[in-house]
Amino acid sequence: MYKTKPLDHLILILGSLFLILPVIVAFMTSTHEAAEIHTKGLMIVPGDNFVGTYEKVLTQKGGFTGQVTGLNMVLNSLILGIGFAVGKIVLSMMAAYAIVYFRFRFATLAFWIIFTTLLLPLEVRIMPSYEVMSKLGLLNTYTGLIVPLLASATGTFYFRQFFKSVPEELLEAARIDGAGPFKFFVDILIPLSRTMMAAIFIIMFVYGWNQYLWPMLMTTDESFFTLMRGIKSILQVWVGSQIPDYNEAFALAVLAMLPPVLIVVIFQRWFIKGLTESDK
Repeated sequence: MYKTKPLDHLILILGSLFLILPVIVAFMTSTHEAAEIHTKGLMIVPGDNFVGTYEKVLTQKGGFTGQVTGLNMVLNSLILGIGFAVGKIVLSMMAAYAIVYFRFRFATLAFWIIFTTLLLPLEVRIMPSYEVMSKLGLLNTYTGLIVPLLASATGTFYFRQFFKSVPEELLEAARIDGAGPFKFFVDILIPLSRTMMAAIFIIMFVYGWNQYLWPMLMTTDESFFTLMRGIKSILQVWVGSQIPDYNEAFALAVLAMLPPVLIVVIFQRWFIKGLTESDK
């Protein structure tokens, strides 16, 4: 067995510091006044404006219309992230279930057509998607924010591979017990897929939480702004001295990092288990 050496720990510590240093700088900078940041640049020591800045961005109404708070934007980002992840899981599971268990004629062709959509990122289909949402009157709605992004070739691929690894004996036993397709899906496949669902949820939640381009197109009403959208808005609102609220933008950036980090930390065991093994 390889014996860990002090040099290994040193490399690990240096690597961790390198990764976490931007977060520390962003947090320290957020505790200073905007004018101080404008003149001195990024900070690596704490300031005396921590409580004031974070209280202001979370509770005080701001933005162009003065009607949105940081807490509203956190809530909107949570709705987008959770709706995005849950919707993708449900849709991907149903698509994979149909491809694997329903012996229709062009199942393999249908799967590869779905798979090739990986070559079409959001930026390629963003204008047609926007036009459809506009004609349906879904601009500035949570439905318009979430629904166009739900189709996932990645999720369908993962669940298809997982379902194909489920033993045929389970399907035969379910048939003997009189279970139909719906009961087999709900009572057997979904419980077996819980670690895979957790892994996909983490990936999709982080992806949805970090969405910037789509919310920027879909929302002009500030009450639907997400955190990513709000940070950009704050940098565009200049205070009296012609200085953007840098401290508030950094505070929102720090807040934007917390939920994805918490999700990953809490579900880390399930995440690794879901991607590397199964408990069938």
